[in-house]
Amino acid sequence: MNNIKVLGKFLDQPILVSKFQKTVPIILASGALGYSLYDASKAKEGKNKKQLLKTGITMGVTVASALAAPHIASKITKRALPETLDIIKKNNIQLIDEFKKNTIVDETTNRILEKGKEKILNLKEVKTLYEKLKNTNAGKSFLEKLIPSPENINAKDIFSEIGYLSIYGAVPVVGGIIGGSLADRVTEKNGWKEKIPNKIKEGSYQYLANIFMCNVGAGCALGIMEKLGIKSKKARAIGMTLGIIITGIIGGSKIANLIGKNVIDPICTKEKSKKEKINSYDILDINFSERKIHEYLHNQTIGCGEGNTKKSEKERTPEILDIGLHTDDIATVSLLSGLKWIEPALPIMYTLSGYRAGIGYRN
Repeated sequence: MNNIKVLGKFLDQPILVSKFQKTVPIILASGALGYSLYDASKAKEGKNKKQLLKTGITMGVTVASALAAPHIASKITKRALPETLDIIKKNNIQLIDEFKKNTIVDETTNRILEKGKEKILNLKEVKTLYEKLKNTNAGKSFLEKLIPSPENINAKDIFSEIGYLSIYGAVPVVGGIIGGSLADRVTEKNGWKEKIPNKIKEGSYQYLANIFMCNVGAGCALGIMEKLGIKSKKARAIGMTLGIIITGIIGGSKIANLIGKNVIDPICTKEKSKKEKINSYDILDINFSERKIHEYLHNQTIGCGEGNTKKSEKERTPEILDIGLHTDDIATVSLLSGLKWIEPALPIMYTLSGYRAGIGYRN
């Protein structure tokens, strides 16, 4: 058994995946707190507390949404949640005891099996276990139950998962928009509503380009390869990855920009025109404060929640972090290659998308 396969089996241990899943809330909470403090430290003098509150609220709501997402998606799509750590340990104890009752094993194998009941096996132990037991039918059957191999799924299987993953990814993005808007409302007396369109535009970009369209691309690519009779797991994984790049990173980006330009911008421009008419009368008031005059002049130069007019016309393009977020698409491809630990990590990746939506990030 080569080292790559050993690593795959090591990472796919149900106990390891379950333990990682239990640490995700801690990782997200500590990460959110750490980033909020860091972001506040960069604020101008005297505005640290305000920035801490603003970032903290945005991150807090986004993280809460990301952690709730799998439960919401599972309930809506009636998809079972992963087994808990206690159930996995109970199943392992029963499986290993049953195997040892019917099979004679040496001292080394017995020690590894006993550890495998409730603990994570290291790389060397996984390799030794497979080398000792893979040569018999009973051993192969046992190993398959202890650390299940990835299924050789088809396009239909992926498309059945798109509904689940679509809801899963949408919840943190919506949560980010709500959290960011709430943060602006709490920390700013005026102008917070004008920032909402930019959050929606960034949210649509994150969802379409970094989440939804990628799964569609993987499913379409696999469907084409099935029609062509391609059965190699390696070829299918490469094809799905190309589908993700073309449909998600490129296609999703274009669709998101079109929605921003043709749907969100016109709505925003209409609202802005109404506000400008009101401001044009207000400026005639002798008692109009210097602060309001400044706000009026500022509003004349900004686009729909984005810097100036030239910047509002600039399309959102994929950046390094956006491409990095596509690590979550390995959750789709991993159904072929075996990386089950990616799914528990999805809340972490989706939190990044949600936070960027919450701050109305635009390049």
